[in-house]
Amino acid sequence: MKTIFSAFFVGLALTSAASAYNFRTVIIDPGHGGHDKGGQWGRVYEKHLALDTSVRLESHLKKMGYNTVMTRRSDYFVSLPGRMATANKYKKAIYVSIHYNYTWKQGVSGIETFYHSKQSHKLAQDVHRGVMSRVKVTDRGVKYARYYVIRHTSMPSVLVEGGFVSNSNERSRMKTAWFRDAIARGIADGVQRFRRGR
Repeated sequence: MKTIFSAFFVGLALTSAASAYNFRTVIIDPGHGGHDKGGQWGRVYEKHLALDTSVRLESHLKKMGYNTVMTRRSDYFVSLPGRMATANKYKKAIYVSIHYNYTWKQGVSGIETFYHSKQSHKLAQDVHRGVMSRVKVTDRGVKYARYYVIRHTSMPSVLVEGGFVSNSNERSRMKTAWFRDAIARGIADGVQRFRRGR
């Protein structure tokens, strides 16, 4: 009897683990928008970089067979609760928020990926690994954070910071299409890795 119960709970655990990767929809959330420019330097605005990267990510994910939902498709403002209302409508989905960083310390550089819940940790690791395999920049790692958008989603969720607008070298890179596309491709690679459970 003990063996039967042990086998039952092992099977239940495996089923639960497998279901974590059972999704076909990716919610893509381009940070900021409209009057909320995000980080900026001169005429380089985070809101534009985030949207362009998100559109590229959507294209790559669709080619991989995923369904996608964008919280905004052009330069307009969406509140944080509004973004969550859109995301949480969907079951069997994951959420990816796209941002670019800013600090008054102009020497700070690099890419980092944030998560909040335990279920999101592996997604953050996979996405971050995917991005870092595509671009040669400072690796700021995977970090726990309490950002609103990754706290209030009911699914595995991450927030990617694709470099610092305030850093001249990174700003020069992120102004180029190839760099933003590399970020997008890296995120898509990570999503695929997460779904496969590798």
